[in-house]
Amino acid sequence: MTKKRLTIKSSAFATVTVFLLCVLIFTAGAEDLPREIRIGVAGPHTGAYAAFGEQFWRGASQAVTAINAGGGVNGSTIKLVKADDACEPKQAVAVAQKLVDQDEVHAVIGHFCSSSSIPASDIYDEAGVLMISPASTNPTLTDRGLPAVFRVCGRDDQQGVVAANYMVDVLKAKRIAIVHDKDTYGKGLADATRNRLAALGVKDVLYEGLTRGEKDFNALVTKIRQVKADVVYFGGLHGEAGPLVRQLREQGSTAVFMSGDGIVSEDFVTAAGGGTFVNGVIMTFGADPRKMPAGRKAVESFRADGFEPEGYTLYAYAAVEVAARALGATTSTDGFTVARWLKANAVDTVMGMKAFDAKGDLSASDYVIYEWRADGSYGTR
Repeated sequence: MTKKRLTIKSSAFATVTVFLLCVLIFTAGAEDLPREIRIGVAGPHTGAYAAFGEQFWRGASQAVTAINAGGGVNGSTIKLVKADDACEPKQAVAVAQKLVDQDEVHAVIGHFCSSSSIPASDIYDEAGVLMISPASTNPTLTDRGLPAVFRVCGRDDQQGVVAANYMVDVLKAKRIAIVHDKDTYGKGLADATRNRLAALGVKDVLYEGLTRGEKDFNALVTKIRQVKADVVYFGGLHGEAGPLVRQLREQGSTAVFMSGDGIVSEDFVTAAGGGTFVNGVIMTFGADPRKMPAGRKAVESFRADGFEPEGYTLYAYAAVEVAARALGATTSTDGFTVARWLKANAVDTVMGMKAFDAKGDLSASDYVIYEWRADGSYGTR
């Protein structure tokens, strides 16, 4: 009888012990968000491409203001940390290391240049920090399989297809000159476009690289004129695209000038010397988020502050929304935990619903064709 009672007690004790262990294990797996969530905003905040850094900062700041005003992330407030990489790969690595080690950020919105995003992402991956780029389009960024790396923009192998198809189907181009800036983004975009043109049976009449920071392209323009190009496709940013198109026009070339999302800034007009030179320039970029119903309030707020949310402003805004939603849903700052949630759930943003595939790319891209006008603005063609 006594032995039987002892057995019952031992069994009950074992049950309670197992229950307590389960509770402890569950509790250990759960994580409360810190009272202050720190998010880095990494990009070219100084230098030739600071206009894009300004777009990032404005977009991210406005998003944080709205989120914090609405109660934050599960009651936690977001604080932004500005990180300037100047679109320089070595500086980007140093910036990433500082964001992780000193600033102890819980997520990063950035970088802008693919040549910065790719090496910086290795730092974030090692630290288990979520990274969402609003603008880096080179396929390598997500093709390497780093689990916590995402982007809210499309890829160059998608953008290049749209550009090539347009040149062949709409412009009826026969003699296409391809120029790139030798950078990861610029050359990658030029090569993606070139590959698609080849698949369509069109071989370029010129394939040349220039160096970032150069301003005198007259020798290159002479080559373009000699091959009688009817379209000049440029893979790169506005700092070089502006002078190149101006010098083409000054030498009398009437070839259509086409480029990608690297010229989606008013600074392109300035770099070219005015609206007269950019008039008729064609570019590929995502569907204009300023015209999307989901972002109407945000756009009105920007304009009320005297800032036009062009280019990647709303992309940065959306990236913050994506990060905040995932952090709140998982109550975790572990990048890999947050990443698993993002790959299984869509997020409502100022740019509409955004869903991601297993690589961290958008499930669908929306590149369209734009044309620059003489008044320095651009619109869909």
